[in-house]
Amino acid sequence: MSNILSIQSAVAYGHVGNSAAVFPLQRIGHEVWPVYTVNYSNHTGYGAWQGPMIPAADVAAVIDGVEERGAFPRIDAILSGYQGGDDIADVIIDAVARVKAANPSAIYACDPVMGNAKSGCFVADTIPPLLRDKVVPVADLITPNQFELGYLTERDVVDLDSTLAAVDAAREMGPSTVLVTSVTRPETPEDAIEMIAVDDHGKWIVRTPRLPFKRNGSGDVTAALFTGHYLRGLADNPADAAKDALAKTASSVYDLLRVTYEADSQELTLVEAQDYYANPQLQFTVEAL
Repeated sequence: MSNILSIQSAVAYGHVGNSAAVFPLQRIGHEVWPVYTVNYSNHTGYGAWQGPMIPAADVAAVIDGVEERGAFPRIDAILSGYQGGDDIADVIIDAVARVKAANPSAIYACDPVMGNAKSGCFVADTIPPLLRDKVVPVADLITPNQFELGYLTERDVVDLDSTLAAVDAAREMGPSTVLVTSVTRPETPEDAIEMIAVDDHGKWIVRTPRLPFKRNGSGDVTAALFTGHYLRGLADNPADAAKDALAKTASSVYDLLRVTYEADSQELTLVEAQDYYANPQLQFTVEAL
């Protein structure tokens, strides 16, 4: 079991941010300490919501309180997602530095939430440059979708070669491990979608069926599960950590989306699909690149 400090948004209704990440991580055996950057009634995709964006000083105070409990040496990973205000970046960077000072083996996993190819950027204009220039360089692991990878590296990412070149560029920025989600390329069938994982030990790709719908929060679950599996792999078999995390994450997320689709639910059926996190079916082949 590892301890993960997860700094993300939270919603009362539905599952995005920490409201999507915490339970799957717990279900695969990790202790999670969530810190909220917003506390909304529901995700913003509905077009209307209630509740506050948490001021950076309050987010920092919560993290300070965790440190005061003497917990920093026991944190194995910091996970961040949707950041809310543009002043949250400095809080996260500071927390990462302090945790790593207390536990040099801790890793920082950053999901650089900005947008997607279909919708474009859906965060404040100030957030993407902060992620690119300040946050990603201090991360050990990042989990962008293909659109976000292109923005971070200022490249056109349209096929396998350009995607892998962008991953190399992202790794030169700081992170040693990159998971790219929502990968499409000219030869990808319309009913399929792919993920790519790259670390110091290799490059791998996995293809899963593309379901004819999208639900907010699936990227948050993907980042959380990959981080959790990767963290365990680093302890057990570092050479296969990214490959194994990719296989397990692809399997679990597909089954979560399948169960959600079959239920015709407007929100992820996070609880109903829980057995697929703890016992991934590993039904998809991971191929080396």
